[in-house]
Amino acid sequence: MKRIKLVIAYDGTNYCGWQKQPNAITIEEVVNKHLTRLLGENIEVIGSSRTDSGVHALGNVAVFDTETKIPAEKIAHALNQKLPKDIVIQSSCEVPLDFHPRYHKSCKTYEYRILNREYPLPTMRLYSHFVYKKLDIDKMQEAANYLIGEHDFKSFCSIKAQVQSTVRIIYSLKIHREGDEVILRVRGNGFLYNMVRIITGTLIKVGLGMTEPDHVANVLASKERMIAGPNAPANGLTLVNIEYDYEGDQNNK
Repeated sequence: MKRIKLVIAYDGTNYCGWQKQPNAITIEEVVNKHLTRLLGENIEVIGSSRTDSGVHALGNVAVFDTETKIPAEKIAHALNQKLPKDIVIQSSCEVPLDFHPRYHKSCKTYEYRILNREYPLPTMRLYSHFVYKKLDIDKMQEAANYLIGEHDFKSFCSIKAQVQSTVRIIYSLKIHREGDEVILRVRGNGFLYNMVRIITGTLIKVGLGMTEPDHVANVLASKERMIAGPNAPANGLTLVNIEYDYEGDQNNK
């Protein structure tokens, strides 16, 4: 028996998120099906990040156990011959049997892209959230700085979440403009259900002048979801990568 780690990229547009569910097509279900056919074993992958419906990934991680004689590094190429074009394995390798993608110390990086111009662009509609009024990214960054460090992020968590603790660490949260796009890039040791999307929705309100930057500090202290901003749409969000054995620092504002 050996354990194989996959790094997986996908366009989440046509899927109901990562995690298997009845009466819906998900990334996990598709990967399981094609791995099972490829290896002739009943394969159930364990994913690191259970991305929501419509969310994309460049580097999600999953593992599975197998008796296959196929070399670990060859599985990515073989599996990509079978997968649909909107799911691509970026790499495959053998890891220790006790490696668990959700419980092993890690740092996750997400990006949220906002198309900030007068009119939308059809080619970007699936990968960014359109906001026509110009955003003040300096004020958004000022607000974002309140969130860096270890905090109780209960205000930025969907009420549907079932977790023992809502305390997380954000190592960095940077906002910059590239042409017509405003890009929010956040790195942390873990994220609650809808956390990045709620943070983004809250910062957009600051960027539009609807709230002041220091309001974010009040939102954080309140531990009340209703005080934070709305969920930004899923299509603007991408899981960029997951770094394991990350020690982290909080000096990267």
